[in-house]
Amino acid sequence: MSDETRLREQICLLARSIFERGLTGGSTGNISARTADGGLLVSPTGTSFGRLDPARLSRFDAGGVLIDGDPPTKEMPLHTAFYDTRSTAGAVVHLHSCHSVALSMMPDVDEDDFLPPLTPYGLMKLGRVKLLPFFLPGDPAMGQAVRGLAGKRSAVMLANHGPVVAGRDVEAACNAVEELEATARLAMLTRGLSPRMLTDAEVQAVVTAFDVEWEE
Repeated sequence: MSDETRLREQICLLARSIFERGLTGGSTGNISARTADGGLLVSPTGTSFGRLDPARLSRFDAGGVLIDGDPPTKEMPLHTAFYDTRSTAGAVVHLHSCHSVALSMMPDVDEDDFLPPLTPYGLMKLGRVKLLPFFLPGDPAMGQAVRGLAGKRSAVMLANHGPVVAGRDVEAACNAVEELEATARLAMLTRGLSPRMLTDAEVQAVVTAFDVEWEE
């Protein structure tokens, strides 16, 4: 089995796992990963995470030209923005996960630090998450907003829409976006209950111990 065949199957396996656990539904969400030759494999437009076909993934060459597979997701500007601004990005995942979207609708959420410091794991896998404003689905302005962060964030939350996370590979990106949704779920479950969050000192201890990318 070639490396690319293995990557195609991994993308579809992880996407199906995400779908089956209700983290994105219907034909929502999109996923991409770097190939060994510098190209991209991308989920096609209008497809379900639960039914991706490895042979029909959109295949781009290193110059960004579609060379095989079905037409790609309309959210390509989001994906390319991360790849172009973060040299460590090997995969990008975008979901319409329920609790993170709900949290994005709350009026008092910190735009520069979307997730409250409830556990160390959100910090370790995501750093600080930027809340971006609402854009129409497919609007290239979403990609421009990500580019405006100059590669300083590995994850953003699109208000009233869903999270977008870049990782070193497709497994890391999926793990991180799942952690984002889990932390958002905790935030919604404890909302109004005055939970004991990590202190500033505890946050800094996590950042230091695990070498977390922490853009102020």
